[in-house]
Amino acid sequence: MTKALLGIIGGSGVYDLPGLSDIKEEKVDSPWGEPSDVLRFGRIGGTEAVFLPRHGRGHHLSPSGINYRANIDALKRVGVTDVISVSACGSFREELPPGMFVAVDQFVDRTFGRQTSFFGNGCVAHVSMAQPVAPLLLHRLIAAARAEQIEIVKGGTYVCMEGPQFSSKAESLSYKAAGYSVIGMTALPEAKLAREAEMSYATLAMVTDFDCWHDEIAAVEVTDIMEVVKSNADKAARLVARLLTDFPVEHQPCPVGSDRALDYALTTARDARDPELLNKLDAILARVNAKQAG
Repeated sequence: MTKALLGIIGGSGVYDLPGLSDIKEEKVDSPWGEPSDVLRFGRIGGTEAVFLPRHGRGHHLSPSGINYRANIDALKRVGVTDVISVSACGSFREELPPGMFVAVDQFVDRTFGRQTSFFGNGCVAHVSMAQPVAPLLLHRLIAAARAEQIEIVKGGTYVCMEGPQFSSKAESLSYKAAGYSVIGMTALPEAKLAREAEMSYATLAMVTDFDCWHDEIAAVEVTDIMEVVKSNADKAARLVARLLTDFPVEHQPCPVGSDRALDYALTTARDARDPELLNKLDAILARVNAKQAG
């Protein structure tokens, strides 16, 4: 069995993970460029975790300027098996007001200016994204929230826009009509890259606003978002701490194969693969290469 190591990616307003002990920081080099920040290692109880602020401490990175590939690759290189993404989001539903937590289970990608894959010409791979959220990780997220008596909604669709501007009202109304639950700017391509890296992934969406579809509530402003994030910080920290406390020591196989996503995904013949790209993929392909060598 593989040792479980939980990675926490903090979004807007979540630049640290309170409660960690035995803290150390490490700058991890990636062939895909510079990660958002140093990785912060620590533990809660007997469970180890790695924290990475998505926008960097001080929030100096735009959603479109984040090097998602470097972030996921860096987490993979230090042995992370499971990733929890904490993300602020807008809501399209009255029953999901600001302050609510949502454990989403589906994504819609409306981004257009980002690198969405580790693979490409020279080494082609097609992973399944039919079930983008790992069910066991989603279940543990829900269980941790309920154990801490934190209200959370199970399931929902997160539409990821490019940003950094917020939606027009026409866009907001169209997403609401499509039945989406929440909107954010960072879960993609993060979830896609985590799947290619064979890491289980789940998003804890923190509702901060009603976007701009609601006629009776003013359109979203950054100050409103940060105010809600600050008020939710304690709950988010408690939830993650409980998740870590109850997390298994050994990584358990994912029911939808997120930890084996590359078994049948590679389509380029071995003798046609680009050596330069393969070198960059050393961490991503480590399990597959070891399996083939064995």
